[in-house]
Amino acid sequence: MRDDNVLPEWLLVTPEPPADGHFDPFLARIARALADGVSLVQLRSKRASAQSFDDLASEVLALCRSQGARLILNGPAETTRIEADGIHLNSERLMRSAQRPISGSRWISAACHTRAQLRHAQAIGVDFVTLSPVLPTPSHPGMPTLGWRRFAELVASVQLPIYALGGMTRADCRLARSFGAQGIAGISAFW
Repeated sequence: MRDDNVLPEWLLVTPEPPADGHFDPFLARIARALADGVSLVQLRSKRASAQSFDDLASEVLALCRSQGARLILNGPAETTRIEADGIHLNSERLMRSAQRPISGSRWISAACHTRAQLRHAQAIGVDFVTLSPVLPTPSHPGMPTLGWRRFAELVASVQLPIYALGGMTRADCRLARSFGAQGIAGISAFW
């Protein structure tokens, strides 16, 4: 496992990229976030084709490299030709993985929502996780949330760097850290 001291407090999770392949406004938003201090980006797409995702990932990687930021890929394909800093496992893929799916030289992050998922992530050597949803989010109205007390209990149950996700704003970072988080992850907080 990597040293969590190199992990920043903020993790930008991108919204779904435009389906039309016009990536310039999307890339401009990433560039703005990087200029505003984001140094870890998760490029997330649930709908893009593998080729479209790789094309975009290549451009996002170049942006990240130019700003000294790191890129984690969360795309449609199990593999990609883009050598980013790591990959992200959704909770289903995490639980299907009996071992670390890529070499130890690249990061693996995972989406977790339960203690069992957190423990499995730790057991297979995931480097860091997002734990959600902590607070209500506009994208998932009415969804049950963990709240800060439960979040802290789950953080204490494993030895992993954990980003609080769900309803976070930049102002929540200090509070999240007081409950044991590495920092916060979010879309709207940084987009």
